Amino acid sequence: MTLAASMAQGLAGGLMIGASASIMLLGAGRIAGVSGLFARVIGVTKACGPDGLAAGFILALPLGAALAAALAGPIETRFPPMAALLVGGLLVGFGARLGSGCTSGHGVCGLSRLSKRSLVATAVFMSVAAATVAAMNAAGLTW
Repeated sequence: MTLAASMAQGLAGGLMIGASASIMLLGAGRIAGVSGLFARVIGVTKACGPDGLAAGFILALPLGAALAAALAGPIETRFPPMAALLVGGLLVGFGARLGSGCTSGHGVCGLSRLSKRSLVATAVFMSVAAATVAAMNAAGLTW
């Protein structure tokens, strides 16, 4: 894949994420933070608004990925071992609860609303992510 094609795909994905967050906020008055929506679906938290909206948004994520894969053809994927995925998922979930939101909630929705809390949270997310990648590369733990 060429750099231009990769950039076009990134731009298209960003536009779709922004559009979905805007539709959710303007159409339903809800923030499209995935961790909050997922918490509603599994019953960890109760928030105002229809639970069907949260469930539909969460179900649309893998269905949209499946549709994109069906249209684009096979996609090469590489995953770390299952144990690393489970530990990472638990840490992300814990961090999302601790930080009152996940990267999508703070980075996409919070920053667009000029939230100071989201600016700080996103700066912390990005700094820790960069440090983690650097540490994993230094330790030879890339997948």
